[in-house]
Amino acid sequence: MRLVDVGGRLIEVQVRESARARVVRAVFRYGDQAELVVPVGTSGRTVDRALREYAPWLARQAERAPEPVLTLPPLTETQGRCRARALVTETAEEEAPRIGVVYRRISIRDTSSRWGSCSSSGSLSFSWRLALAPRRILDYVVVHELCHLVHHDHSRRFWSLLAGVRSTYREERRWLSDHGWELLAYRPPHDALGDV
Repeated sequence: MRLVDVGGRLIEVQVRESARARVVRAVFRYGDQAELVVPVGTSGRTVDRALREYAPWLARQAERAPEPVLTLPPLTETQGRCRARALVTETAEEEAPRIGVVYRRISIRDTSSRWGSCSSSGSLSFSWRLALAPRRILDYVVVHELCHLVHHDHSRRFWSLLAGVRSTYREERRWLSDHGWELLAYRPPHDALGDV
């Protein structure tokens, strides 16, 4: 953890070594801690230089950071996972026949960059944080992934299929673009004993 002066204010930057990193890069997610991702074995001198170079960029990101507007339910991660599984499953069971697809299984995960994903084998995976979103947003993400069972890309045919089964998808995508960072930044209270 490093403190970096960005535009006269100190912000915490998590320095994280990654075996997959080939270059040093800064990551800024609204509502979350800034991060400097470095290749394994990067020297302290290189980290310090990178932090100085990225400071103006971090300052610009911090200035643009919107204020949170959502009132999120106080769900623990366990509660969120249970709620997400129930809602996702309910939507998938209702929408899959309408789209004409069959999925293999559903997984609920704690992801930081994707709301959902679809494997070529028909397995669907979703972020538990969708349980914090309005139901229509969760439903949109489920339908989006079900459409990937037909088209495994974001081609014109995919968007045409999605528009045909979910005409409101543009508004729901916009909601995620505007407010998704608040869901990702949510820090759940610790699970209590006996929580399921």
